[in-house]
Amino acid sequence: MRFILAVTLTIALAPAAARAQAMVSAADLQQATQSSTSWLTYGHDYSNERYSSLAQITPQNAGSLVPAWVFQTGVAAAFETTPVVADGKMFVTTAYDHVFAVDPRTGKSLWHYQAKLDKTIFCCGPVNRGVAVADGVLFLGQLDGKLVALDENTGAVKWSIQAGDNNAGYSLTMAPLVYKDVVIVGGAGGEYGVRGSVTAYARSDGHQVWRWYSTDAEHWAGTWATSTPDGADLHRDIAAEKAAFPQYKDAWKVGGGATWMTPAIDVSRNTIYVTTGNPAPDLLGAARPGDDLFTDSIVALDLSTGAMKWYFQEIPHDVWDLDAVSPAVLFETADQSGKRVAAVGQAGKTGWFYVLDRDTGKLIRRSDAFVPQANMFAQPTAQGVRMLPGANGGNEWSPVSYDPTVHYVVISALHQPMNYLTHPQQLESGGLWLGSAFKGIPTEQQYGLLSAIDTDTGKVVWQDKVDTPMVGGSVSTGGGVTFVGEGNGLFDAVDTKSGKMLWQFQTGAGVNSAPMVYQLDGVEYVAVASGGSFQIGTPYGDSLYVFRLSH
Repeated sequence: MRFILAVTLTIALAPAAARAQAMVSAADLQQATQSSTSWLTYGHDYSNERYSSLAQITPQNAGSLVPAWVFQTGVAAAFETTPVVADGKMFVTTAYDHVFAVDPRTGKSLWHYQAKLDKTIFCCGPVNRGVAVADGVLFLGQLDGKLVALDENTGAVKWSIQAGDNNAGYSLTMAPLVYKDVVIVGGAGGEYGVRGSVTAYARSDGHQVWRWYSTDAEHWAGTWATSTPDGADLHRDIAAEKAAFPQYKDAWKVGGGATWMTPAIDVSRNTIYVTTGNPAPDLLGAARPGDDLFTDSIVALDLSTGAMKWYFQEIPHDVWDLDAVSPAVLFETADQSGKRVAAVGQAGKTGWFYVLDRDTGKLIRRSDAFVPQANMFAQPTAQGVRMLPGANGGNEWSPVSYDPTVHYVVISALHQPMNYLTHPQQLESGGLWLGSAFKGIPTEQQYGLLSAIDTDTGKVVWQDKVDTPMVGGSVSTGGGVTFVGEGNGLFDAVDTKSGKMLWQFQTGAGVNSAPMVYQLDGVEYVAVASGGSFQIGTPYGDSLYVFRLSH
């Protein structure tokens, strides 16, 4: 059952004919900028900045925000979507791959697609984070490893292809990305020994155009990690690793390196920037000796062929589950000489924000830590080792927002001290393959941190502590306001420059999704899904809230 909670507001609606919009094309997506009044892709535009120049809502009036409408999906489960607004419609996805088309002015339901899923295997909740749209077609990745094209006016299936082996643990949870004649998606499932990849499929019928794998035979065990990025010695017994796992030479075939989140694109450079997950198994490094390239990395690929241009590995031979999960974001920054250069950034589970040269992958700077760090690169043991950040980060999959007017990224983060324990484990197809356990420490407090980092200096400008670990992400606007959710149900508006709390609304369920903004008929709206997170155990719900100013 689903219904719409109507909130009485005086809204002058334009006649239907005046509100008709031209269909969003693939060319429109290439030209989408911060000034767009719609929200055409998961990250707003190809930069993934999650910034809109809309400025109707400001620090001075944000306190007068009220619900415009609430849409209840009837699917009370982890709700991590960012809606897309295009062609005068809003498209919302839920857990277990439901898609709803609704009127973005009123929340009226237009159609509903419910996936008939085959076998599903997933580690972190039955989530779906959104769709891509172009030329009247929606593209949806499903938990059963299928990529599906839907008619945006009816929800009817136009084509469906199997992108990976769902019986082995392959799934699709990210929002796909349309570029020219292809739709690009990365697969999840690294926790099941699935080989990570990013693939471009033809929009017309779903045939594969190119695929890039995040593990391969040539690079997998060609080098040996002897130190971490901060210089800490790994203290590894390589001879013992080889003896314990003689099959290590083929470890790349089941090596993990999933791409969890929607990439960023630089059209002028014909380049797509992807982030890759942990190697498999997560904590048992003996099964995969070497640097485990190209896991835990930011990678630049040629958009036409999928060929790798460069990579930057944040953690070689990761045995802490500190993978590069959060999506890449594109912006300009000052290099060491003060010159403005094109950059790509990523908020790590490590608790650092990385800033790289977009052309070369060279590290420009690594930020100050935005979460507490302790015993970070100690080797996990059978008895257990306490570490900070815990296995969720740092920053988890949560996308950051970037405000180009102040050069700040705003990061949602977690403080979850954990004990890391290892145990021998062989791979079983479709079985969780961690070689480890991550256990919270009941005597230690967990909380969330919202931080603004100056991308030109790497310094933390301000930081707000909240009661529950933060997973979901943020959006920043031209009015100087950033919106973000909390696991206890609160949806917040903060001053982007200072971090000052401007407004809060209790939604009744964990707000563990990345918000978005759009404008219709001269009215700015803010939308966010409130439905909780499987991964950190926040309260479930099924509501999409849409807010506007009361006057």
